[in-house]
Formats: sequence, structure tokens, C-alpha cells
Amino acid sequence: MSLTTKELSNTRLEGNSKIKSKTWIQIKRNYELYLFLLPVVLLYLVFRYYPMYGVQIAFKDFTPSKGIWGSEWVALEHFIRFFESYNFWAIIKNTLSLSFLSLLFGFPTPIIVALMLNQITAKRYKKFVQTVIYAPHFISVVVLVGMLNVFLSPNSGMVNHIITLFGGEPILFMADSGWFRPLYILSGIWQETGFATIIYLAALAGVSPELHEAAIMDGASKWKRILNVDIPGILPTIIILLVLALGNIMSVGFEKAFLMQSDLNYDTSNILPTYVYEQGIQKAQYSFSAAIGLFNSVINIILLFVVNRVAKKLTETSLW
Repeated sequence: MSLTTKELSNTRLEGNSKIKSKTWIQIKRNYELYLFLLPVVLLYLVFRYYPMYGVQIAFKDFTPSKGIWGSEWVALEHFIRFFESYNFWAIIKNTLSLSFLSLLFGFPTPIIVALMLNQITAKRYKKFVQTVIYAPHFISVVVLVGMLNVFLSPNSGMVNHIITLFGGEPILFMADSGWFRPLYILSGIWQETGFATIIYLAALAGVSPELHEAAIMDGASKWKRILNVDIPGILPTIIILLVLALGNIMSVGFEKAFLMQSDLNYDTSNILPTYVYEQGIQKAQYSFSAAIGLFNSVINIILLFVVNRVAKKLTETSLW
């Protein structure tokens, strides 16, 4: 005997009410956990979502005296102005070059270090190496750039002293545009490899020892066990971190690039974040800089969805 439309709707309403009641029962039962989550939720609402209200100035000719709502609507004028500017392609090229090179050399390094540390049997030596490579993570960017200035100084820097000792000429590392990218990338690898290594070591700890025992019984060497046991075991972690890294390919660290920037290396150090600072803070072109920042964010979101979809199709591992 078939149910009428009214009976079906009543059944659905009853089912939905039961689900809601069960949800509220779960919330009441575990309210302490939700209270722990509350500060994080409030933090994101205040500092991540509420500022989105101001994104609309990218489509307006913002005037502080008129406010956001009172400013004149100009639609895509600021975006077109940025796309037609003489240095648009230079800025995009500098940003992408720095991002891709940092990813190319910086992403595999912690994986290699983690695989090497995982093979070390001496626990004290392993802990010592972990501490040494992890310590630079706690150094602030300002201190890091200060160290670069001290060590690479053409007059008193240790590196140039070694160069002159072997008969070479002092190099103006911090003022040479050709040295900006290598210094940025190498200093980033030195500072962040230790932190990323911990993530991969944790993933390696989850690899079943029985797989290694079976590989040893089959006569596999350490190198073959790394290739056929360790790397497949941490592959999902590698893919997830790679998707996140590619999704932020346009978001180069502003602080270090800005601190390393000078008039002499401006042609390679002028990237999107520093250009936004220059236009928005130094020149007070708030709407124009907001449009550039929004363009940057939209590109990152598109890349994140595309890379995540490709990773899901090829490896069945993705963020969602």
C-alpha cells in the first residue's frame, strides 16, 4: 500500500526532528569539547571572516572620509588597471619564479632528511640532529635577514673573507639581483626543513614494522625498503602537503622578501605581496592594493581546487 504525499512529508519531518534532537543530545553530552573549540571559532570569525567585509573596496574608489559604503562603485576598474600596468608581467614572473623554485628545492628536502633520519639507529645522535635542524624554525625572519647581512657583508662578512682568502673578489650578495632568489630559497630551506621533517617522521612512525620485516626476509636492502615500503607509506602525507603548497603558490612570504629588498635587487625582489604593501601602505592606494590582493587570493583558490581534483583522480588522496 503506497503512502500519500502528505504522509511522506510527515515522515521526513519526523526523521529530521529526530536527527536534530540527537544532535542536540550529543552537543549537551560533550559541551566541554565544544567550549574548547569556541575560542578557535571566535578567532577565525573575528580575524578571518569578518575582514572579508572590507574586500568590497577592491570594487570601489575608497575614500576614508566617506567610508566603505559611501565610496563610489567603480566595478573592475582597479583590476583592469593592474592587468594593463607596465610591470604586471614582471611582478607575476618574479612571484611565480620564487614560488616554484622554493617548492622545487624546498619541498623534497624534508622528505629526504626524514628518510635518512628514520634509518639511524643511534637514538642520541638522531635526537641531536633533529634538534639542530629544528632550532632555526624558532628564529624570527628579522633575525634571519640580519644574519644574512652579517655573514654576507662585503667588508666584514665571513663568506666574503673566505672568497678573498682564495683570491676572489668580494660579492655584494644582498645588493645583487641575481643572488636574491638563491639566498631567499636557501635560507628558507635552512629555516623550515626541521619543522617539515617532524611531520614526515611522524608519518614514517605509522608505517607497519611487519612490512619491513617481510622485506628483510625477502632480502631487500635499505635502499629498496625505502623505495618500496617507506615512500609508499608516507605518500598520502606527501600528496596532501603538496596540494596545500601548490594551492599557496602565489603566496610568497612577504616579510623576508620585503626585508631583503633594496633598490639594487628590486627587479627580482618585487613580488605581489611587496607590491601590495608599496601601493597600499606607502602610496595609500587602498582600493588598488585590495584588488591586487583579491586577485592573488582568487588564483590561489582556483589552483587549490584544480590541484586537489587532479590529486584525487591520480592517487585517490585529496583534501576533500
